[in-house]
Amino acid sequence: MSLTAALPQQSGASGRDAAELEALATQAGRDLEHATATEIIQWAVDTFGERFCITSSMQETALSHLASTVQPGIDVVFLDTGYHFAETVGTADAASVTIPINLVTVRPRQTVAEQDATLGADLFARNPDLCCQLRKVAPLERALQAYDAWATGIRRDEGPDRANTPVVAWDARRGKVKIAPFARWTQDDLDSYIVDNGVMTNPLLHDGYPSIGCWPCTRRVAPGEDPRSGRWAGLSKTECGIHT
Repeated sequence: MSLTAALPQQSGASGRDAAELEALATQAGRDLEHATATEIIQWAVDTFGERFCITSSMQETALSHLASTVQPGIDVVFLDTGYHFAETVGTADAASVTIPINLVTVRPRQTVAEQDATLGADLFARNPDLCCQLRKVAPLERALQAYDAWATGIRRDEGPDRANTPVVAWDARRGKVKIAPFARWTQDDLDSYIVDNGVMTNPLLHDGYPSIGCWPCTRRVAPGEDPRSGRWAGLSKTECGIHT
């Protein structure tokens, strides 16, 4: 296990072109629709090897944990935006030493101070879409250059924007295969997996934050509110841009 600020050094390209990867994704999306999360991850490991990674926001570590049971030492990409809660960074640090993963920490090209000097302070308040693009979307796209396929923990029950999430799909914007092993899971399924396997979670989940992003754009959620209503509260924005 290791924590790095740089991207992993992969051993060359896979030899698959975009057309072949897209065909793989389309076929797998059909074949694996009713497969278990473990079976989906096993397919990805068998198909892509070291050119497959997990991404994690460190809200909880269920996907990282499950993937590590299939492939110990699997790469887990964590986007350190510079605006995370201390608890989120702490969860990432703890995951790197308690789960058999290779944590790959990816940062934006500019620090928050450098961005403030270039674009003005508090870009998140003036132009949250641009802030997310610079601090989340662009760093992820640079990180994924080392891979042919990536997995995310998003689920269909998280809201209308994610209701049609395929278990495997072609990510045309990035030219990658995008995998959602938990797509068919419910919140109860996730909670049960966490309890049954003693999976580490972000402490903020127990402090009124059922959906955790960067601290300037995340607030506590009152009982009965939509779990994602604390993200970009008061704005029409509902996604950072990674999954849209």
